[in-house]
Amino acid sequence: MRRYFRQTMTPAMYHGHQAKAPFFEGWYFKLISADESHRYAIIPGVILGDQAHAFIQVLNGSDGSSAYHSFPLEEFWAARNEFDIRIGSSSFSSSRLSLDVEALEGSLRGELRFKDPIPWPVSWRSPGIMGWYAWVPAMECYHGVLSFDHSIHGSLQVDGQRINFEGGRGYIEKDWGKSFPSAWVWFQSNHFDSPGSCITASVAVIPWMGSSFNGFIIGLWHEGVLYRFATYTGAIIESLEIAQDHVHWILRDSKYTLEMHAHKAKGGLILGPTRVDMGKRVNETLRATVDVRLRRIDGAEIFNGRGMHAGLEVQGDIDRLR
Repeated sequence: MRRYFRQTMTPAMYHGHQAKAPFFEGWYFKLISADESHRYAIIPGVILGDQAHAFIQVLNGSDGSSAYHSFPLEEFWAARNEFDIRIGSSSFSSSRLSLDVEALEGSLRGELRFKDPIPWPVSWRSPGIMGWYAWVPAMECYHGVLSFDHSIHGSLQVDGQRINFEGGRGYIEKDWGKSFPSAWVWFQSNHFDSPGSCITASVAVIPWMGSSFNGFIIGLWHEGVLYRFATYTGAIIESLEIAQDHVHWILRDSKYTLEMHAHKAKGGLILGPTRVDMGKRVNETLRATVDVRLRRIDGAEIFNGRGMHAGLEVQGDIDRLR
């Protein structure tokens, strides 16, 4: 019980020390260089099951290329009380990542440090982005936001090419559980005209007591304030249009109306977890844009901006979300 409480109140840490298959856990580091010419997602993780292993995925958001580096499970290590993991000779935490990978699929070397990360607030009533759902055992998939926005310092060598990330911007989130949902939409950007602002939004089919429902979580971080719209906050979806080239989404609650319009762009394929293996092929782009407008119910505008270099995924049986 003590470990369950600590894990729930510390979304960033590894949750799989006593987990049984099927189980996966992955962390997502989004990296944008200061000149915005380089966009990368680095995704370390682990999956338990017949094909148990650790992995480090790399998505080059500029050209859509990707690489999947697999490691024996024995080369995965995680601290028990904080987010600190090691895969082979590489290591990851909320404040840094260090890469040392040499394989047929490609090479990764270098260290990046993250300054002043801003995590989703945690309290016992609402331990992170999941809200009170974080306390529900045996959910199919849990989610965490480790940093809305932070500065990056350092450089990486990817396949022999040195990439300078000094002064760039980053974002960190994670997922863990039994499997990815059967369908979902997710997008995120922390590259608005107002420095430090960030939108992260997702809607997915959530299994629940033998049935399912469409659950959603949105966080808009702006000028030090987190505006939350979620199933558990009582927010309501007014409309959700998922088209071939865009996603248009409007929500409201008792205080605000939030409108988001994400524009799709060319991406690349990464792998996601099923209950059996890392066999779910996920198309993700880091070249999308998302227009965000937040207004009070009386019409007063709080935020209006376009997020660049947005991550965007539209996956699975989308008709169930519509």
